[in-house]
Amino acid sequence: MDTGYDRDGDEDLVRGTYVTVNITEQLADRYGHKIKTPTEILDLIGHRPRDKSAIMCHGTFDVVHPGHVRHLLYAKGKGEILIASLTCDAHVMKGHSGPRPYVPEELRAINLAAFEMVDYVIIDREATPISNINVIQPDFFAKGFEYTERGLPEKTREEQDVVEAYGGEMIFTPGDIIYSSTSLLNLSAPSIAGEKLAVMMQAEKLGFDDLRAALDAFDGKRVHVVGDTIVDTYTHCSLIGSNAKTPTFSVRYENSQDYVGGAGIVSRHIAEAGGDVVFSTVVGDDPMGQMVVDELTTANVLCNAIVDKTRPTTNKNAFIADSYRMLKVDTLDNSTISERVLSELCNYVKTTATDAIIFSDFRHGIFNKATIPTLKSAIPEETFRVADSQVASRWGNILDFSEFDLITPNEKEARFALGDQESGVRPLALSLFEEAKAGTLILKLGGRGIITYRSNRSGDFRAFFAIDSFTDDLVDAVGAGDALLAYSTLAMLATGNEVIASVLGSFAASVECERDGNIPVSRDDVSKKIDAIEGNIAAL
Repeated sequence: MDTGYDRDGDEDLVRGTYVTVNITEQLADRYGHKIKTPTEILDLIGHRPRDKSAIMCHGTFDVVHPGHVRHLLYAKGKGEILIASLTCDAHVMKGHSGPRPYVPEELRAINLAAFEMVDYVIIDREATPISNINVIQPDFFAKGFEYTERGLPEKTREEQDVVEAYGGEMIFTPGDIIYSSTSLLNLSAPSIAGEKLAVMMQAEKLGFDDLRAALDAFDGKRVHVVGDTIVDTYTHCSLIGSNAKTPTFSVRYENSQDYVGGAGIVSRHIAEAGGDVVFSTVVGDDPMGQMVVDELTTANVLCNAIVDKTRPTTNKNAFIADSYRMLKVDTLDNSTISERVLSELCNYVKTTATDAIIFSDFRHGIFNKATIPTLKSAIPEETFRVADSQVASRWGNILDFSEFDLITPNEKEARFALGDQESGVRPLALSLFEEAKAGTLILKLGGRGIITYRSNRSGDFRAFFAIDSFTDDLVDAVGAGDALLAYSTLAMLATGNEVIASVLGSFAASVECERDGNIPVSRDDVSKKIDAIEGNIAAL
């Protein structure tokens, strides 16, 4: 795919200006030299028997608490060289059902390296420390005393056997209070979204200027959006009271606003971001359908609106009183589109010159088991293929869009597609990513942010990454996923970089959440968000 992003010819665009200097960078500059590979540590401390005794500790160290500090201090008192080993993100993910680790591995490593008592830090790429124990052969391997309370667990016994096999000693650090990172996080998770983003961008050799350059590169990117049009109506009322005899609320009408939603708002986001967008859809032969066409045309969207006289333009009317949504009334027809309409849509898909095509599926007639294969087969070769399928109150399934370049489901849609109610979000995302055979998966987690899996780093420890939500003041989350879909698609076309696409998509979603109504997010809106977040990180 021609991304229009010349990695060889534009060094500034590829590398950019690294993240503004902040406390995280200062710590990395000051203590990063302590972070080593096992073989590097062995070269530095020598083989056994060595002049100075080495002691090794291992753990997740997600949130470093007083229990960790006591453990490390005690270990340092038993050996002259203290090596702290931490489990990498990928294996922490497999051991927890929630969104863990909370702190990414690079930042966890810097946190440990900043302790004066710690001499070296290892990010362990294995599920257990046994491999690194065999390489370094520390004189002592320290575990917390809680591992002895009910007999040694099997994994701890395996570690002890390995240590004792070469003549080392397992020791258990005493303690009278047990702390738990998980318990502390459940009580009150610290807000470190900025630090986590800075560390990830540094690791990816990206800066905020890369984000700005990507936005500028949106100009002229051609996107064809195909999907269900929805008109979202917000009817504002004042609550008068309730009926004493029946469960009926009485309200007084104040005003109402209509917003183009569904796949229509996706096309508007793209136009506001600077892309050249064509929108192919189905509307009813009614004033609401004409309103959609008029509004989109005014917004520089080329609209291929197929009029179906057998169905109304889909309308979802939310009645709101005192900021509470009391009732939503849907006017729609979810029956499958006719062969005539399907044929017209397929013709638009085949003949529209575009860099990317987005199938925006709300299950209101265009997309279903019968039509999706036909629509997929009409996509021209070399087109970047993107899909989003809603199951909020419908029956969409993102797996119907297998082998697409980018898919952006939310957690509920992922669980629905896989029939999985129990897995943690990261194993869930990985399962969907693999089963969908997607190029990139961005899993939306609402207020918890997003998780992205990417195929071009298969087997790499950075095959997935997480980004926290950057919504400052949640007003209305409706349409946030549509904003993410639009901006991540354009960013993939402009850069081919999954991190840039995920960050810009996340920022666009946060902007959408901070306003009332499904309103398109402009490039300037996202640019201001970039400036604000960069400023916040610089102030840390």
